[in-house]
Amino acid sequence: MKFIEDIQCVFDRDPAARNTFEIITCYSGVQAMLLYRLTHRLWLLKLKWLARFISMLTRWITGIEIHPGAVIGRRFFIDHGMGVVIGETAKIGDDCTLYHGVTLGGTTWKKGKRHPTLGNNVVIGAGAKILGPITLGDSVRVGSNSVVVKSVECSQTVVGVPARVLKDSKTKSDHFESYAVGSDADDPSVRAINTILAHIHDMDKQLNLVSKKLDIKDRDDIDVDKLEIESK
Repeated sequence: MKFIEDIQCVFDRDPAARNTFEIITCYSGVQAMLLYRLTHRLWLLKLKWLARFISMLTRWITGIEIHPGAVIGRRFFIDHGMGVVIGETAKIGDDCTLYHGVTLGGTTWKKGKRHPTLGNNVVIGAGAKILGPITLGDSVRVGSNSVVVKSVECSQTVVGVPARVLKDSKTKSDHFESYAVGSDADDPSVRAINTILAHIHDMDKQLNLVSKKLDIKDRDDIDVDKLEIESK
């Protein structure tokens, strides 16, 4: 059963998990998935009001809102869970992980496909927003608090607002990164800021050299135009 796999996958992704009883009784993400599996079946049986009502109760209990119409694959894990929102037309593949505060939302009021599609083994960091009928390929990593509004190819890592692909960020399909971003993330904005800071530091050094050369009082034999500044 899918729900049994949902429980078992917690042991692989959360080192704090100790036993099955604790997971069922203390993990809001697992509780939300248990009730989602029920409401999704009711939705498919055309008992849509009942499905939505149970879904609403689930949100009150767990702080997680999953529309019964969403399609979620096997071994799905929501860590911590509070504030997660998954829209009606969202589709999620197998072995995906969402952290707290994640939104799989829409950008239009029109009916039809309006929520994201996630491939297999996708990890979305805390607070990230995936918006619109876009597709995240297999093994995509989304950094915490990122806002993704464009489709992302397989095995890429994206960060920022709006999210952008990190250079050389290919990930292996069997690799799990907590909160979706490793310590070696090559953020282009960070690199640009570091370059500017290095340039400013170099300019400061040059100005200090000039100040030392010009700090000469009562010297009529010094021609300022012929001063030579040695760079270090």
